[in-house]
Amino acid sequence: MATLINADTSDGLKLTSDTSGIIEFQSAGVTKAGVNTTGLTGDGSQLTGIASGLEWQSTVITGTTLTAIADRGYWINTTSNICTITLPASASVGDQLIFTDYSRTWFTNNITINPNGLKFQGSTGNINYAINGESADLVYSGATQGWIPNTDGAARLTAPYTGTFLVVGGGSGGGNFGGGGAGGFRTSTETLNYQGVITVAVGGGGAQSAGTGGASQISGTDITTMSSAAGGAGGQTSVSSGVGAAGGSGGGGATSAAAGGAGNTPSTSPVQGYAGGNGLAGTSPEIGGGGGGASAVGANATSTDAGNGGAGTASSITGSSVTYAGGGGGGNAGGSGAAGTGGAGGGGDGGLDNVGWESGTANTGGGGGGRGTVGSPGRPGGSGIVYISVPTANYTGIITGSPAVTTSGVNTIMEYTGAGTYTS
Repeated sequence: MATLINADTSDGLKLTSDTSGIIEFQSAGVTKAGVNTTGLTGDGSQLTGIASGLEWQSTVITGTTLTAIADRGYWINTTSNICTITLPASASVGDQLIFTDYSRTWFTNNITINPNGLKFQGSTGNINYAINGESADLVYSGATQGWIPNTDGAARLTAPYTGTFLVVGGGSGGGNFGGGGAGGFRTSTETLNYQGVITVAVGGGGAQSAGTGGASQISGTDITTMSSAAGGAGGQTSVSSGVGAAGGSGGGGATSAAAGGAGNTPSTSPVQGYAGGNGLAGTSPEIGGGGGGASAVGANATSTDAGNGGAGTASSITGSSVTYAGGGGGGNAGGSGAAGTGGAGGGGDGGLDNVGWESGTANTGGGGGGRGTVGSPGRPGGSGIVYISVPTANYTGIITGSPAVTTSGVNTIMEYTGAGTYTS
């Protein structure tokens, strides 16, 4: 059936298009055979001044990339992945493009628009959209400002930005006597790009009975993988103390194993932890060394006193100065002096004749205190923690693992006490 395109009521001549797209003239009282249509039949490509309108695409875009063509509307489904859209390399004033969130998933998997050498509101940088249910209706304004949203929500320029990280491993449990070593303490500043996924793992605290703590880690395609070391176990009476990977290694036990474990294992620069102190060799009294901390060695035992845990290191990544990764204090059985105190940064105090020994503080990487008695374990170490700090203007909000999110000054800080991700 023919569709009316235009009509001139002065002479009754009508311009119509049939279902095949052929342009025809019709006039009252005149058959088509009687009308000279030379040069007027065909697909209408020679006609000007007839607007074709926006052409919506019937195929829903589900891929990771799209090269857009002007004057089209696209449904963008990012249920399974992000999508990078490249705009036309050339454009004319009035060209239009519309991109619509097909499944309300742009917050989880956002879209990025690449202006492809032209401008987007005066900038040549990529643009990121990450609001569920959003539509971006773009019109080309010319070379000065380029593409301008006719309507949209909140868009972000996607230039790289800087993120700061703090990674603290889990502290280790104290032994019969030796204090547990603190988890490794590491910091880093990285350049982040939009759509980079950062994966976080947080090490648990080592169990009592000289259990070794777990390492924490951040990794991603756009950043340098950074792992903390696990704390080294505190010493027992007949087991070598501080053996294994250690940020600040465990303090020495008594009797047959007096040596504190080596810190900064595996080695990093700057140092992520220090060695544990030596326990008192001999059968009586039985006195343990302190666990190593992030900034200091654990103290050696003396003939009367257990060694104190090594001090941790302070960080202001949250906006306030907080100390992490202190070593556990050594335990004292039969000595005339004191048990070791835990190092600043969550290290647990050691016990004196089976009294007063403490766990490392959770989410600080502090080492557990040695117990101060034969055949009984010390306290567990504290779990680790990971922080990611980014400029609030660049914060995407695309996170998993339910980190606590706070702000300080111009930065947004994510605090991870368990596994999770952040999409930059």
